[in-house]
Order: sequence, then structure tokens, then C-alpha cells
Amino acid sequence: MAEIVVVSDRADAGALVADEIAALVARRPDAVLGLATGSTPLPVYEALRPRLAGVDVSRVRGFALDEYVGIDPAHPESYRSVITREVVEPLGLDPARIRTPDGTLEGIEHHGEDYEEAIAHAGGVDLQILGIGTTGHIGFNEPGSSFASRTRVKTLTQRTREDNARFFDSIDDVPTHCITQGLGTILDARHLVLLAFGEGKAEAVAGAVEGPVTSSLPGSAIQLHPHVTVVVDEPAASRLAYADYYRYAYAHKPEWQGL
Repeated sequence: MAEIVVVSDRADAGALVADEIAALVARRPDAVLGLATGSTPLPVYEALRPRLAGVDVSRVRGFALDEYVGIDPAHPESYRSVITREVVEPLGLDPARIRTPDGTLEGIEHHGEDYEEAIAHAGGVDLQILGIGTTGHIGFNEPGSSFASRTRVKTLTQRTREDNARFFDSIDDVPTHCITQGLGTILDARHLVLLAFGEGKAEAVAGAVEGPVTSSLPGSAIQLHPHVTVVVDEPAASRLAYADYYRYAYAHKPEWQGL
């Protein structure tokens, strides 16, 4: 069962997860982080800045979850640009050690396998940050994705394109295809940390945590992982049937367990 942590707001969530990441880097300077994009993980990255100030992060490695296919890597909304702007530069990471899937059209049929090989060569991901979409997707694994899937090209649903249109001038500018880590790839990470905020994510969170394990809701794949932490604010927790128990369990958790 995933550990569910209900916090008061995004700032508290960011601080909690940032503490865990900072501790990971302290004990393993060459830690491998799985990096999510979008608005959800921003409180974590913001909270990491003071926690990693003065820390040698030159050996930290990272792998982004996904990238749009066919987008110019220099485009401000390519995930290469987003990761550079929101993670690499603020935290002082070595850009050569932080990778995103290759979304260029030339050789696209091989880029997924190349990314899998790079993750394996790094020794796997130590801590994977995740968000969850309103369709229940994690990464860009839309409903119907195989739990055994690896990094590959996927077609985005219209709902996902509409959700992401806020980052572009119009929905017509949102790419139709992406390259994303598969659910099987994500489940290989040693620790999954899923964050969700707002009532709009409540149904997806409840389905992922308490619903049946089904490809119709890709986020439910986290139930198959041995070490999952789900950090949500009160609105995102509003549809959890066992929210009171989650609060009670976290309040009585042994300190040595960490997240």
C-alpha cells in the first residue's frame, strides 16, 4: 500500500519532498533523480534551492519523464527547456548529467530504446517525482497504456492537449505526440513520489490509490510498487475513502522510516 501524506498546501508538500531529496543527495552524491515537469513539482524544486545551497551537486544525475515529439529543443515549452529553466539552472546541476527523451523526428523509432539504455547505464532511478493528470495519466502514459511499457512514442489524448494548452499560444501549438517513459520504466525506480494538488485531481488520486489496478487509469500502477509516497493537499484528498486513516498512520509513523 502506498503511503498517503495529506498536507495543508503546496508549500508544505514541497518542503516535505525536498527534505527527502536533500537527504538522498547527502548520502549518495551521485543520486539519480526522475524529474517531472508541469506546475505540480514546482514547489519541490523551489524548496530544494535553499536545501542544496552549498552542497556539491556536480555528480547528481537526472532523467525527465517525457518530451514532446517534433518540438524544437530550444522552444521554451520543450521539456528540455523547462527542465533546464526550472531545475538545472536554479539548483546548479550539471546539464550534461540531466537528460530528457529525444523527441527529434530523425531516428525517433530508436530514441526510446536509447533512453532505456541510458537509465540502465546510470544504475536506475533512485527517486522518481510524479504528477497525475486528470485522465489518470502519469508521465504521458495515457489510459490503455501497458503496465509493462517502456519508453516509447505515444499519442496524446485531446484532454491532455487541452490541459497543456495553457503553456502554449493555442491548443493548435500543442504537439499531438510525445515520447515518454513507460509505466514499466517508472515502476523500476526505487522510490516513487506522486504529488497532486487541487480538487480537480481528487478523482484521479482516489482512483490511483484506492481504485482497481487498471490500464484505464494508468496512475493505479503505483499500487504495484513497494515504495510509494503520495503527497496531496486537502482538496486533492477530498475523495479518499480512508483519508482519516492516512492522517492517523502518518502522525504515528516511526521517525526512522523517513518518507
